[in-house]
Amino acid sequence: MGHGPLIDRRSFVRAAGLGFITTLSPRAAMALSRADAVFASGFRAPDGSYGAALISERGEILSRIDLPDRAHGLTHSMPTGKTVAFARRPGTFALAFDSDGKSAPIVINAIDGRHFFGHGHFSPDGRILYASENDFENNRGMIGLYDAVDSFRRIGEFPAHGIGTHDMTLSDDGLMLVIANGGIETHPDFGRTKLNLDQMQPSLVLADAKTGALIEKHVLPPALSRLSTRHLDLSDGGRIWFACQYEGPRNDLPPLVGHFARGEALTFVTLPEDTTTGLANYVGAITVNRRDGLVGVTSPKGGLSVTLDASTGAVVSRRAIRDAAGIAPARRGFAVSSYGGLFEDTASAVAWDQHIVRVVRD
Repeated sequence: MGHGPLIDRRSFVRAAGLGFITTLSPRAAMALSRADAVFASGFRAPDGSYGAALISERGEILSRIDLPDRAHGLTHSMPTGKTVAFARRPGTFALAFDSDGKSAPIVINAIDGRHFFGHGHFSPDGRILYASENDFENNRGMIGLYDAVDSFRRIGEFPAHGIGTHDMTLSDDGLMLVIANGGIETHPDFGRTKLNLDQMQPSLVLADAKTGALIEKHVLPPALSRLSTRHLDLSDGGRIWFACQYEGPRNDLPPLVGHFARGEALTFVTLPEDTTTGLANYVGAITVNRRDGLVGVTSPKGGLSVTLDASTGAVVSRRAIRDAAGIAPARRGFAVSSYGGLFEDTASAVAWDQHIVRVVRD
C-alpha cells in the first residue's frame, strides 16, 4: 500500500538529519549508505515483544522502536517524515514516530467505544491522519481524524458507510477517501471472533475527505457476500485496486483481486486457476508500483507472491514465499517480507508483520 512523491536515499538522510544517523550502529549506517530504499514494518521479536523497524531494501534493520503490542498496518508522510504504526484489531493504540529520533514517539489512544482496525493514511500534506476505527457498540465503521501537527489530537470522525472497516486511503489530491469495508461484525468482548459470517456486508466506498459525505458505495453482489474487501492501493489516474479474503467454503474459487475508478462498476480480475488456488482464498496485502505499471499481492496462507500487469490484470510472475506477508514497491518490482523473518531473501531474528510501507523511494 502507499503512493506519493518519490525521494532518494540522500534526500531521506537530509530529512532525517544528523540525529538519526548518530543513532545507527556502524553496521546499520553502512547499510543505509548502500540502500536504494528504506521501508518500515511492524515485527515480533524472539522474546515475544513487539516493535517497528526501518529496513533497507536488502532486509537489514537500520533502527527499531518498541511497541506496546502487535502492529498491523503503517502509513508514512513524505512531507513530514512521520510514520504511524497501527495496532492490530482490536487494539486501541497507534504510535507516531519520526525517522530522525529527535522527537519522542507519540501514542495515539482510541477513544472510549472505539478500537483501531489496523490501517490509516495521511493527507497529502501530512497535516491530517485518517484512521479506520470500529464503533463496536453500534456496529459501524468510522474514520477518525487526527491533527498530525498538534500531537495527533483527535479532531473528529466520519462514518465509513459500512461495517468491518479495514484498509483506507486517499485520492492523490486528498479530496476523496477510499474505504474497504470488509463487512464482518466484530466486538472486542469476543476478541477476533467474526460474528456475522452468514450475513456479511462487504463494500467499497468513496467519500468526501472534508465532510465524510458518501460519494459512491459498491456493495458486493449476494453471490460474493462472503468475500471480505480488505486492502487497497491506487494506480495512476485514480484507479483503485482492491484485494479480498474469502470466508466461505475452502473449495470455492472466488475472485480475489479487482479494480474500479469513480463512476465505474467493480471489475474483478480473472486469474489462472492455479494462481487463485495458490492464494488460498486469502490476499493479505496489495500494492501498486506505478513506475513499472505493476500490481503486487501476497498470501501468507498460500505462501505466494503474485505480480500483475496493472493495465491488463495478467499475471506477470508468481513466487513461492512461505508465509509471504508485506509487499511494497521496490527499485524493480516489489519487496516482500514474511512472517518467518525474510525480507527480500535476507533472514532476520524478528518475525515481520503483515504489512510494509516504503518510506524512501529511488
